[in-house]
Amino acid sequence: MIHETDRLILRPWLDSDAESLYRYASDPQVGPIAGWPPHTSVEDSREIIHAVLSKPETYAIVLSNEPIGSIGLMRNGDGIYPIGETELELGFWIGVPHWGHGYAPEASRCLIRYAFEQLNVTAVWCGYYDGNQKSKHAQEKIGFKYHHTIENVNVPLMGDVRTAHVNLMTREEWLARK
Repeated sequence: MIHETDRLILRPWLDSDAESLYRYASDPQVGPIAGWPPHTSVEDSREIIHAVLSKPETYAIVLSNEPIGSIGLMRNGDGIYPIGETELELGFWIGVPHWGHGYAPEASRCLIRYAFEQLNVTAVWCGYYDGNQKSKHAQEKIGFKYHHTIENVNVPLMGDVRTAHVNLMTREEWLARK
């Protein structure tokens, strides 16, 4: 499936996106704060496209025909937080040169609308680890409300333990903002 916003296209990841993915995901400012290590090569990025970014409801955020980040909706068991059967977790990241332009909120609003209108979910969860102020700010801008904090979250890809802050948007809250 392909989703479009005023400035972006959200589409499935392709093998041919590996170089663009590596360009942005190799930056140490991006992955580690979100819980994954920087990509080490174009081939590494290609493998991640196949193993991680090919999951259902996972999309490349495309600006001017180039992927600049990723966004996805995850069901219980696929994301970081335990959630209900009629709920989804939203995850996203944007390459550093594109920070501060509102692309994450724009892409997120598109997928949230899709989740509530087409997938008929009752809630969408989103979160960030301590120190990820950019993600916190983006989530607030989108309309997520703080729900709870989880201490001692295992982050296996980084080999550490962190504090996670979890935010929520219910269908009722989304309808009220619409």
